[in-house]
Amino acid sequence: MLHRDSATTKEQLLNLNEALDSGAFVQVRRILNRSLPAVDVAHLLESSPPKVRNILWNLIDRELGGEILQHLSEDISSEILSKMNPQELADVTSGLDLDDIADLLQQLPDQLIQEVLRSMDSQNRQRLEQVLSYPEDTAGGLMNIDTITVRPDITIDVVLRYLRLHPKIPDMTDNLPVVNRKDELVGILPISKILVSDPSSTVRELMNTDVITITAEMPELEVAQLFERHDLVSAPVVDQNRKLLGRITIDDVVDVIREEADHSFMGMAGLDEDEDTFAPIFKTAKRRSVWLFINLLTAFLASYVIGLFEAAIDKVVALAILMPIVASMGGVAGSQTLALMIRGIALGHVAGSNTRWLIRREAIVGLISGLIWAVVVAAVATWWFKDNTIGIVIALAVIINLVVAAIAGASLPSLLRTFGIDPAIAGSVVLTTITDVVGFMAFLGLATLFYA
Repeated sequence: MLHRDSATTKEQLLNLNEALDSGAFVQVRRILNRSLPAVDVAHLLESSPPKVRNILWNLIDRELGGEILQHLSEDISSEILSKMNPQELADVTSGLDLDDIADLLQQLPDQLIQEVLRSMDSQNRQRLEQVLSYPEDTAGGLMNIDTITVRPDITIDVVLRYLRLHPKIPDMTDNLPVVNRKDELVGILPISKILVSDPSSTVRELMNTDVITITAEMPELEVAQLFERHDLVSAPVVDQNRKLLGRITIDDVVDVIREEADHSFMGMAGLDEDEDTFAPIFKTAKRRSVWLFINLLTAFLASYVIGLFEAAIDKVVALAILMPIVASMGGVAGSQTLALMIRGIALGHVAGSNTRWLIRREAIVGLISGLIWAVVVAAVATWWFKDNTIGIVIALAVIINLVVAAIAGASLPSLLRTFGIDPAIAGSVVLTTITDVVGFMAFLGLATLFYA
């Protein structure tokens, strides 16, 4: 069934592209609004150049726009939202869950957010302001306040009748929070127990009191780790007094995990995780120039170190030929350690209590690797240039650089986080600088001593 649905979607996308190329906009509008699911329309928008993207968006019915915006990257959705007036924003987001509306509005300037809030009815405005009061990257900013709660003293029969009064149950509802008259969380009632239990049983008799709760201030990455460890589908969000504020569901957590993976992957290249593949030329060039400039400065620093040993390089040409090997070996070893540490931090495995142990472990691994590969590199260099001295020099330089690279790769993530710098973005640049400078300094410095 899944295969057939996938094939159908691909065929619809092919038909849409053919209709778009031929200028059959009536057919394009019909496909966008009636045939394709919102997630596929979003994928199509992200896969189109800006001019085509604008045409497609203008052909989409506004009542479908909000659902499509949820699936777009922040870079693209921000661009689309910035062109709307407050009433259009209110219309396009009507019908969405409050947490999804909050995610979209947080991409806009404060003034525009206030205008949108003023265009909403008082009840929705108050509820949305509650979500917007929390930072976007916390549990409070992630939660949905559309939650069905029950009291502990009512029967299951009453619960069932109460549920039937609702037009629909919120998505991903696997349990109902149980609250007292002060709206304090006292337990959760699993939907499975409602379905199989005696209708005369009370909620208090069936509810689970050992509840995993999330505070509104908890960072979203810790929320994701909590869901992973306990295989949660949903979890209640409470304040410091255990008053129920809302709930977080697994679909929101999956978004967090995907965004963090994108952030780490794109950050290694100094790019934003929401980078638009089809962003305008000058916008793309401007974003990339920052890290190109930083890289240029570090390259000048490495070149300056090489220049300090110009006399030694002039005397022994082999130094210029072998020099990149030392820096490259250190760069690879350091990158392996850096990637391991960043992943450990993201998973919550690395903390202050075990960082020193990991640094010592990586230093020993770097030393062992250095000793092994130093023998290989020294043997090749000696055979190549028929010079025992060059073999000894490059062997010592490889050992030094691999040990330093391992220590730097293990230390940098925690050090950069201390200064409020994202290691996924800045780590590789700093590490490359360290391994290049130390590698050149060790190799050329030792060569100067040995050949003096």
